[in-house]
Amino acid sequence: MSMRTIAELVAARADDTSTGLIFEDRSWTWAEVEHECAVRAAMLRATRRTERAPFHVGVLLDNVPEYVFLLGGAALAGAAVVGINPTRRGAELAHDIRHTDCGLVVTEEAHRPLLDGLELGVDDDRIVTIESDTWAAWRETNADAALPTELPGPETLFVLIFTSGSTGTPKAVRGTQGRFASLGERMPFGPDDVLYCPMPLFHGNALASNFVPALTCGAAIALRRRFSASEFFDDVRRVGATYFNTVGRALSYVLATPPSPDDRTHRVKFALAPEASDRDARAFRERFGIPLVAGYGSSEGAIIITPVRDAKPGALGLPPAGTDVAVVDPETGVECPRAELDDDGRLTIESGAVAIGEIVRRDPHLVFEGYYKNDEANAERNRNGWYWSGDLGYRDHDGVFYFAGRTADWIRVDGENFAAAPIERIIGRHPDVAAVAVYGVPDPVTGDQVMAALELRPGRAFAAIDLAAFLDAQPDLGTKWAPRFVRVVDALPVTGADKIAKVPLRAAAWATGEGEVWWRPERGGGYERLSEAAAVELAQRFAQHGRVALLPPSPA
Repeated sequence: MSMRTIAELVAARADDTSTGLIFEDRSWTWAEVEHECAVRAAMLRATRRTERAPFHVGVLLDNVPEYVFLLGGAALAGAAVVGINPTRRGAELAHDIRHTDCGLVVTEEAHRPLLDGLELGVDDDRIVTIESDTWAAWRETNADAALPTELPGPETLFVLIFTSGSTGTPKAVRGTQGRFASLGERMPFGPDDVLYCPMPLFHGNALASNFVPALTCGAAIALRRRFSASEFFDDVRRVGATYFNTVGRALSYVLATPPSPDDRTHRVKFALAPEASDRDARAFRERFGIPLVAGYGSSEGAIIITPVRDAKPGALGLPPAGTDVAVVDPETGVECPRAELDDDGRLTIESGAVAIGEIVRRDPHLVFEGYYKNDEANAERNRNGWYWSGDLGYRDHDGVFYFAGRTADWIRVDGENFAAAPIERIIGRHPDVAAVAVYGVPDPVTGDQVMAALELRPGRAFAAIDLAAFLDAQPDLGTKWAPRFVRVVDALPVTGADKIAKVPLRAAAWATGEGEVWWRPERGGGYERLSEAAAVELAQRFAQHGRVALLPPSPA
């Protein structure tokens, strides 16, 4: 029987004595997990100050058991978990918490300093660490809590998951209990499976492809506090994992570890790896013997594309039968012609000019539940009765979808989405920067890298302003926000409306155009001029990962 809500899924585990959660050297049965969730539900209800305010709980934790207990407890209590990203900093982090009307923030001692001095809209006594005496007292008071007699309905908000779009303002995606409860039915797991979860639970990837499927079928969740490439397969073997989920460049980091005679000593049947390059996927299967599934999905949940057998390299797959997903010209809404691919699955230049468009869903019944307190963004996503993904793609003659980048200023680095505007504001603080434009350029392996174009004040030279040290000193610069490439120009290009024109900057990337280009070869290092030899080496990396088509044009 299908469960209609996350709360029902939690309640269904009450008598399940099989292993439900594994963390480091400890494990819990599902019955014990269910009890801990019931305790958290009672704690949340007891500490709620008013029913007039949104029942939103900010969670700023690593992947620790308390996160799972809070997800289940919030579902039972009818509260919504606001997943707070610990890589955000300063004013941007404060905005996330204020914007989502958190009435309580649960964090840990390691992350508590991130909140110091910020205007959060939350009283100090409503910011509680899980190591504190306050948290222990709340738990002790409610230690004998039972399941609620009435459970929330499917329309009850379950999570707010942050993403970023072209406006530069973080958007919190609404996820109801009904929508998330339906996600677990798509995954082929059973009670004997162990789902290794190294990706953060504030991200939709971990929630939709690990937590909910495990809760649905009774598989065990094996949590990793934070992703570690060097300990990845030690963990997989130790917990007996049969599956794991990754996103972004995680596979690249694991592949960079030294080979071991135990590389194929594991129980993993398959793994989820969206955005992994074709080269990494092949190398991973050859080395570890693990089939990888990519596909396409987003926190908004409106478009799901699943892999198909015998697809060409780079293919996303097909949407479920009965859903109307298409690639259209973003200006006219007219469906783009199908792409022509060469024998290696690469888009031909001729068809690329007309086949690439925005991926949209045209069904009359969408599952996108909207952004929290953001009518403008909701209207942008749902134009003319369609859902506009903000992603570019194309389709081959079999209807299979391929990803081709992102519209506007959405940048995705290492599986994290963020917008350009906050980075522009930070760089703009530098006293020698007159104007700045930030945009995404292709990464040689997957996703994007951050690039900035700078117009300096008269008489200033880039080599003298020490941008790297300045950025490293900014408290609100996200950990993935520092530009990898910087172009220094006499004047930024502008449109007819006198707005900065990013299209030519993005197209030129680091290879052509006016001005000089600098880069940071290593994250955390200084900037140096991008030499011809370095540019050639970059191009070779793109070729190794089958992404030559994304290289910027060579100088004439």
